[in-house]
Parts: sequence; C-alpha cells; structure tokens
Amino acid sequence: MQTDWEGEYEKLNSFFRKIGICHDVSCPHVHQQNGSAERKHRHIIEVGHALLANASMPLEFWDEAFLAATYLINLLPSNKVIQYQTLMEFLLKEKTDYVQIFKYFWVCLLAKYQAIQHKKTLLPIH
Repeated sequence: MQTDWEGEYEKLNSFFRKIGICHDVSCPHVHQQNGSAERKHRHIIEVGHALLANASMPLEFWDEAFLAATYLINLLPSNKVIQYQTLMEFLLKEKTDYVQIFKYFWVCLLAKYQAIQHKKTLLPIH
C-alpha cells in the first residue's frame, strides 16, 4: 500500500507490518508523487456519488456505494500496460464474468420500474 505521510495512515503502519502489507510512503505535499493516488481517489468518489444519485439513496449509504464503485472500477478494462484486461483478470488470471452485474442491473431496473408504477397508482387523477 502506498500513501502519503501526512499522518492519516501513521497509526496503521504497525498494523500493516503485522499482517504483512508493505506500506510505502511518499513525501507529503508533493503533487508529482501523490497525483495518481489523488486521481484514483477522486474517481472512486465520483462513481460512488453517481451510484447514490442514480439510485436516489441518501449519503448515509456512502460506504456501500464506494465499495460498489471500487468493485465496478476494478472490472473496467485498463490501459495497454496490462493489455486492456480488467484488473481482476490481470491479478486472478481469470476472465471477468459480467453476468452477475447484468443480473443485478436488471433487478434494480425492475425494482425502480415497480416503484414508479406503484407511485402512479397512488397519485390522484385530476
């Protein structure tokens, strides 16, 4: 794991060492070293907010949205460095199975449609 050394992860350093995670640090306030991590963090935040907004969910579900965002981002094909594979394909050496995502999408779409239809039946007709 690579972080800057501004202090957020300082207390976790011994925990990382205990469970065998190599914790590399970069210089704080050095944009050249932190830019990639900051962009990735912003990408996760933006996708998480988009998921919340699209589902009309309150911000109290941010943790689930950001976990889902990270999962979905890891299923996106990446750059030519790893031959346009997904990160999961590259790490696990298995083809990505998108069937579960499509099933989830259709269940969500059906639930949203049913909610809209239910609201229509509750609205008074003028």
